[in-house]
Amino acid sequence: MIKRLFLCVFLTLALGLNAFAQSVHEPARGTAERSEILNAVRPMLEARVGPPVEFVVDWMRSGSGWAFVQLSPQRPGGGAINLYQTTYANQAEYMDGVFTVALLKFQYNRWNLIDFAVGPTDVFWQGDPLYAQLPPGLVPY
Repeated sequence: MIKRLFLCVFLTLALGLNAFAQSVHEPARGTAERSEILNAVRPMLEARVGPPVEFVVDWMRSGSGWAFVQLSPQRPGGGAINLYQTTYANQAEYMDGVFTVALLKFQYNRWNLIDFAVGPTDVFWQGDPLYAQLPPGLVPY
């Protein structure tokens, strides 16, 4: 009886941890979730570099109502975005190109941009208390 009880508790915990580990995932290409996340980032970036913008996704994870992306923006067809012809012209020499990082939260039935950086030269989110509350595996480092 005790062995069965122990086995039941162990299996419950093991399955629960497995479900938690699966809560963070990479939204697959072509899914509504992936498109909605990218479309939530697009207006912020287009306001700064001009439209239209396409994204090459370097990292995307979603889980527990949060999403984190690392993107390489480009013009349709793969054209480069010239930072010197954008609102970042005066900062371009200090930036790591148009590489974009964004944190989003799903609230009010849509993805909302919470934090972002364009051209960061370091892992700016390390040590930020906001990022400490995110589920494990959402950010790459």
